[in-house]
Amino acid sequence: MGKQLFKQGPRQTYGLIIAYYCLSLCTLLIAADDQGILRVLGQFSGDYITGQVTLELTKGTKVNALSVKLKGEASVLWTEKNGKSTDTYKSKEKYFSIEQFLIQRDNGNNLVAQGSTVYPFTFQIPAQDLPQSFNGTWGKIKYTLEANLARPMRLDSKARAEFNLGSKNTPIHSMHLMAPQHGVTDKKLNFFNSGYVTMDVKIDKTGFHQGEGIKVVTSIHNKSTRDVRPKYCVYTEHSFFAKSKRKMKTKDLLKEVGDTVPPSSGLTVTKIITIPTTTCPSLLNCSIIKVEYRLRVYLDVKYALDPQITFPIIILPAAQGFDTNLRPTYGFESFPTGNYPPPYSGPQPSAPPMDYAPPPPYETCGK
Repeated sequence: MGKQLFKQGPRQTYGLIIAYYCLSLCTLLIAADDQGILRVLGQFSGDYITGQVTLELTKGTKVNALSVKLKGEASVLWTEKNGKSTDTYKSKEKYFSIEQFLIQRDNGNNLVAQGSTVYPFTFQIPAQDLPQSFNGTWGKIKYTLEANLARPMRLDSKARAEFNLGSKNTPIHSMHLMAPQHGVTDKKLNFFNSGYVTMDVKIDKTGFHQGEGIKVVTSIHNKSTRDVRPKYCVYTEHSFFAKSKRKMKTKDLLKEVGDTVPPSSGLTVTKIITIPTTTCPSLLNCSIIKVEYRLRVYLDVKYALDPQITFPIIILPAAQGFDTNLRPTYGFESFPTGNYPPPYSGPQPSAPPMDYAPPPPYETCGK
């Protein structure tokens, strides 16, 4: 039986409490500090998480150990029909597993008194190139805190809290992000049309922030007998990889339509296509999950295949930080004993003074 509670605290921090009841003997909570907040000081690699595990006992009991673990991992899973059988494709990528013992292992010689006992903890998220949190159709990237209570002659009691890790704001002046793109296509029309059309498209760079406009300059020469008009589409590709295979999901994010170009004429059109602020940043630093974006510019020509040009684009976090109206969906659950990777034994520094306001939570990206 479990109990969960969200609580919003000061300085744009967010918290949750997870309770797990152990045969009516005790309550195990991943909680927060004395203000009831699980503090995530920023949400990026290298940032700190502080909180506390509260152990509530109806009577004194012996404990083997009490620990809390910080984990990060990506996983992919899908199935495909192959005749009468079903093939399963799965893969996992582990980023870190760091464990702190709040009660050291002692073969049941640790006696915890009746009542409520609080055990504070502090973690630093490893300062490495970590992919952002993601929850998609066939895969996810998740970061969790797990508390584990081990007692003599009993199954371990566990509680887990997920938190969202954001994508760091890459400087927009990086060379590959500032690279302009240019494409030209032409098409000869047959059957119900005659003549030809030519389209020349330019965008001034490759990387764009959430909420930023893509400036698209399109020059159209319509030497046909039909009206044509440019259309624009920004779409995303979610790719999942396992066993040397790729599973992909494509989705249109937004579409725009330009002005009509009449027969035997030419026109240069400048269109600003604004990327929604809620768009998930590009995810390119995970080997088994990718989130990529494309801009497709095409001419709508009746009774003919539409000539088109496609550009890859990279979407970055908003230049001025995250939208404070966005709120993550934290996952939480209690779960039975399982097999977990061995703990990381490296040192964990103390949290810095909490005298500043960290950025607001980053919304989990997904399907």
